[in-house]
Amino acid sequence: MWFADFVAQVAARHCVTRACGFVTDLGRLLEDEHSNSPQALLERSRRPGRSMGSFARALEDFFTLRGLALPTDQDERLAAGRRRRRVEAVPEPLRSAVAAFDASRMRAQDRARRAGTRPRSNHTLETALATMRDLAIFLINERDKTGWSLVDVHDIEAFLAVLPRARKRRLTVLRQFFRFARAQKLVLVDPTRGLIAKEANGFRGKTLTLDQQRELFRRWTTDEQVHPHEALVGILALLHGASSSEVRLLQITEVDQLTQTVRLGKRPHPVPLDPASWTVLQRCLVHREAWPTENPHVVVTKGTKAGRSPVSTADLSHVLDDCGFPPRMIRSTRLVDLVNTMDPKLVAAAFGMDPQAALIYLADHVDPGRLPNP
Repeated sequence: MWFADFVAQVAARHCVTRACGFVTDLGRLLEDEHSNSPQALLERSRRPGRSMGSFARALEDFFTLRGLALPTDQDERLAAGRRRRRVEAVPEPLRSAVAAFDASRMRAQDRARRAGTRPRSNHTLETALATMRDLAIFLINERDKTGWSLVDVHDIEAFLAVLPRARKRRLTVLRQFFRFARAQKLVLVDPTRGLIAKEANGFRGKTLTLDQQRELFRRWTTDEQVHPHEALVGILALLHGASSSEVRLLQITEVDQLTQTVRLGKRPHPVPLDPASWTVLQRCLVHREAWPTENPHVVVTKGTKAGRSPVSTADLSHVLDDCGFPPRMIRSTRLVDLVNTMDPKLVAAAFGMDPQAALIYLADHVDPGRLPNP
């Protein structure tokens, strides 16, 4: 019987009060008239709203770890809620077409999953809806147009001029929408046809100076007051070009104590760590051991110690706030240096990147030492 194992698990992971509350809630579910199968119990334990509740999360971790039930669709429900809110923010005269566009893309996502190809992520779908929401509001407020058939190329150009740095991304979404609208006979002419991104496919982000890099290195390797999570995310980005996602998903089993290497994301080979990086990693592991947790990830917080899921993207996005530099800027500094001093194809292979993605960091740069003498 799994009941005793569940009691033992929550007693080990939670305080007495919360563990007793979980056992009481489970007993209440077991005594009602509904099915007592693990899957049915998991579904009935969920709270309505954006959070399924700590009790449901504890049940999900317990049942899925032992193969007694399938994971819930909580992430999909949250994604559906975010999409719905974006569609509802579209002004009424233009809303139905955006809702139909969203439904079409959801069907395409489902087909891709069934076919085993690469479906669009929820983030991609939500970003596209946000672009369409912004365009609809712009058309109503700034151009006084209440129908998609009235939109012309000048409206699209004016909208893209609002955020020139996002022109390429926004234009891609608009092309997809107006192709859909034309196929559905919502518009006669595609106003995005003939528009170009007018954007060089090169890196234009900010990077750190050498002095700033030295300052951050000293901060993360010598200052004991710095939180171990900040030091780990920072040093791996600064020296190894690790993204926040790679550190977020790093698990204990991917740390090799013998060879002092780690496996980061989709990189094809283990990443050897220098003594400074290894020391920072060990400090983070010592911090993790203070939590009574079975979470398999290296970065464990108060909110994730009782489960098995990684720390949220939102939490990790603020871990470097105290140092004053965002993770992307630190990582880009390392990538720019590697690509411009080594073969970009080798860098792409080592990082598990598409070769074209690595070449972006090489744009408009020629090492003077490689130029022929005049």
